[in-house]
Amino acid sequence: MKLTRQALYFLPLFSTIGPTCAQNTTNTSATEWPILGTGQEGVVQWDHYSLIVNGKRVFLFGGEMHPWRLPVPEMWEDVLQKMKAAGLNSISFYSHWGYHAPTIDTLDFGTGGHNLTRLYELACDIGIFVTARPGPYINAETSAGGFPLWLTTGAYSPLRDNDSRYTAAWTPYQDAVARITHPFQVTQNGTALLYQIENEFTGQWRSVSAKTPNNAAIAYMKLLEANARSNGIDIPLTHNSPTTSGKSWSKDYDTVSAGGDVDIYGLDTVSPNQPSYLPEFQGGAVNPWDGPPGGCAEKSNQDFVNFYYRYNIAQKVTAMSLYMVYGGTNWGWLAVPFVPTSYDYTAPISEDRSIGAKYYEIKNLALFTRIAEDLRKADRIGASTSYSTNAAISATELRNPDTNAGFYVTIHSTTTSSTNESFRLKVRTSLGNYTIPQRNGSIVLNGHQSKIIVTDFAFGNETLIYSTAEVLTYAVFNGRPTLVLWVPTGESGEFYIEHAKQGSIAACNGCSNIIFCTSGNGLIVTFQQQEGMSVLQFDKGVRVLLLDRSAAYTFFVPGLTSDPLVPVDQTAFVQGPYLVRSAEVSSSTITLCGDSNQTSTIEVFAAKELDQISWNGNILHTNKTSYGSLKADISGPISFTAPKLGPWKVHDSLPERWSNYSDSDPAWVNANKTSTASSSKTATLPYLYIDEYGFHTGIHLWRGYFNGAATGVYLNVQGGIAHGWSAYLNGGLISSFFGSGSSATGNQTLSFANATLNPTGSNVLLVIQDNSGHDESASGARNVRGILNATLIGKSSTFSTWKVAGTAGGSSSTFLDPVRTIYNEGGLTAERLGWHLPGFDDSAWASDSPSQGFTGAGVKFYRTTVQLDAPDGHDVSLSFKFLPIGAVTFRALLYVNGYQYARFYPYITSVSTFPVPPGVLDYGGENLVAIALWAQTNEGATVDLDMNVNYVTQSSLNVKFDGTYLRPGWDARRLDYA
Repeated sequence: MKLTRQALYFLPLFSTIGPTCAQNTTNTSATEWPILGTGQEGVVQWDHYSLIVNGKRVFLFGGEMHPWRLPVPEMWEDVLQKMKAAGLNSISFYSHWGYHAPTIDTLDFGTGGHNLTRLYELACDIGIFVTARPGPYINAETSAGGFPLWLTTGAYSPLRDNDSRYTAAWTPYQDAVARITHPFQVTQNGTALLYQIENEFTGQWRSVSAKTPNNAAIAYMKLLEANARSNGIDIPLTHNSPTTSGKSWSKDYDTVSAGGDVDIYGLDTVSPNQPSYLPEFQGGAVNPWDGPPGGCAEKSNQDFVNFYYRYNIAQKVTAMSLYMVYGGTNWGWLAVPFVPTSYDYTAPISEDRSIGAKYYEIKNLALFTRIAEDLRKADRIGASTSYSTNAAISATELRNPDTNAGFYVTIHSTTTSSTNESFRLKVRTSLGNYTIPQRNGSIVLNGHQSKIIVTDFAFGNETLIYSTAEVLTYAVFNGRPTLVLWVPTGESGEFYIEHAKQGSIAACNGCSNIIFCTSGNGLIVTFQQQEGMSVLQFDKGVRVLLLDRSAAYTFFVPGLTSDPLVPVDQTAFVQGPYLVRSAEVSSSTITLCGDSNQTSTIEVFAAKELDQISWNGNILHTNKTSYGSLKADISGPISFTAPKLGPWKVHDSLPERWSNYSDSDPAWVNANKTSTASSSKTATLPYLYIDEYGFHTGIHLWRGYFNGAATGVYLNVQGGIAHGWSAYLNGGLISSFFGSGSSATGNQTLSFANATLNPTGSNVLLVIQDNSGHDESASGARNVRGILNATLIGKSSTFSTWKVAGTAGGSSSTFLDPVRTIYNEGGLTAERLGWHLPGFDDSAWASDSPSQGFTGAGVKFYRTTVQLDAPDGHDVSLSFKFLPIGAVTFRALLYVNGYQYARFYPYITSVSTFPVPPGVLDYGGENLVAIALWAQTNEGATVDLDMNVNYVTQSSLNVKFDGTYLRPGWDARRLDYA
């Protein structure tokens, strides 16, 4: 089933999925399924079961984050640590060609958030595999699909083919990403494992059914492959497709040897006849402009995770990346028109970096896939209701052909069902066939839920014959295994350990009716689980921990190594905290770093020689239990309240509306082109296409001159979904297009009847246009932005002159802010002159606040500073919230230390809260907060702005780092752009 990023918003809670799918249901020979590889012999290999790294099979379970959406390298560490703590072993990331090459003569991989080397270094240090996805095209709901905006004019041929102009454009960027990636590949002892060329490009065939090759597309893919290989990429090349319909770039589909195929092909959804790799499985869904605050979280919550991710395992998926694991924010003008500022995507790590039930539910499954080695090589034996004693329940049987270990994925046979169903399951084991549980009770699926029931599951040197409780994880301490099982709160469980002769209860917290039953080949244990964790001990030093869901959520398994595979004898168990980021062992002390959101007890299971816990640098009063664990208390966070904003200063930011304004300085370009490379040639002349004049993002100002009388003007402006504009004649507002969540263009016939017109002299029409970004498809990226039609009414002549202003410096190497780039700002006076930047002197400005607002149309710019002093040793997450007062026909842009972190359009959207990360905010110093408030009617505009605390945790994360390098201030070059 395909769950597109956009479509999930409109789906019912769960869609029907067929319970069976024929995919390799019998064992196959090595001749049919050979082990393939690239690069250094034996480093990275694969077959139809899974990836193999250094001879060891891998269940690749990770997620996507975009470094440019969190332009603070110090916060990348936070996200990667949280991913690793969730049991995930890989990160996938798009790099953004336009962000790294904002102008045609710029290529930046070192400044601020552009530093991809730092991302690779963090991945190596933390121990997490990397899938690099440089494009050139990435989609990603970003402006022009990640293409640099100077590429959108039509001058570089139809994009995504082998035209020499397009090739010459992308080659420097692709060279740079490959060369940066090269030393971090697993073949070079790094962690970069996969390298994706192109993205969702289904162009291999002119006719899919006839397998008629598309030679230009194939030549393009070959150029990309050759570029990667020539720059030292020797890990597998991959591609992902949004659907099976295109059947492009897979050796399995390419039955005519057309060429351009990659090593490992992936789909955004399960594919029964391709390698079981999902490069972008649904992590959440994007929230459109008119979507509800918070998006569609209820449709992609922890129940969605529990059900669908296990369903993927039932389909033999062994490589899955969640889109997104951390969505982040579309700060500046990176987004496509239909996506608002947030890119939270209802991700398990939220936009404000918090974690909750969805994150923990992913952790429960990821910790299992990390240690379930037999799952990495499993055939799909069958799928039906015959496995269950209840026809409402279906199961899929997976079985390892070498060890005969079994995995039964159970679901409701009608997958939209949310009923509470009890059943027993018919399983095959090495000791015979059983219907489990054998002793008493049943397995329960309550609502939209799935469970993986294991048989002949190896943990250390021991064998779990079966368990109706799910395996969370296991570890080996001092040569002895500790197994962790969990069931939802209030349910029962039964498990059978082979060769065990006796068992006892070492600690009972939340369990009841624990019964040990001797079987001919071991012990069967039954139990009833309530909230908490219990400890059972067996002979030969075997331990079993029994947890309910709530205890499992706060159960972490940090590695004691940077190996992404996290060997089971190099881990620790930690139960209790909000988050455990890392663990180290030195002498008799285990040093833990993490976060606590309340005072609590932590319990640590590790090597027996350890007797002391250090938490975030503090040695704790530690007690050792009778069953060998360590216990200590950790404190919760102290309180922190965000300061109030103000006092404010204000200045007019639309002097360009007045007829006596001088537009002769370098900020203004003559808009006089009468020819265009664009395919859109039906506009009035001269062409008023913004990208033609070296401006691409944000607000643009057009000044059109005409002489004598006219009765009105017809304007057709194209700026993308949610764009808007206002028109002034000789300083007076004549009309505005407020914008909508469905229209990319806005056209109106405007009367001059109530305007101040100079019937015998010169008149100036100002159009202030909000360009909301380029469409994301390769063809749509070239849809023009600007004025398509500007025709005077009641006058035979037309405009004599047009001028346009945009980002200071334009799309050339003279642009003034390499850290934030041209995506951060447009052509408002405030932006050109740098009023949004720290260090600008506003001492001569008047005192006023946005909550007092103003009457009349126009743009006012407000500034204030706020001092922050977050408590040391704490992670604090802050956001800003707009509250409109009165009329909603306005647009507000929020700047924090120079970064544009919000576009608030209350006429279109109710999303009004905008998190801002550390680094953009100085958590230990002074911060500039500024608002551009654009009133689109003569009613004016009034809005309040509050700073709010999203959460506070006691933490090892340092949010008071020196981020000065990320916040460059004002400089005098801005004065040239008045």
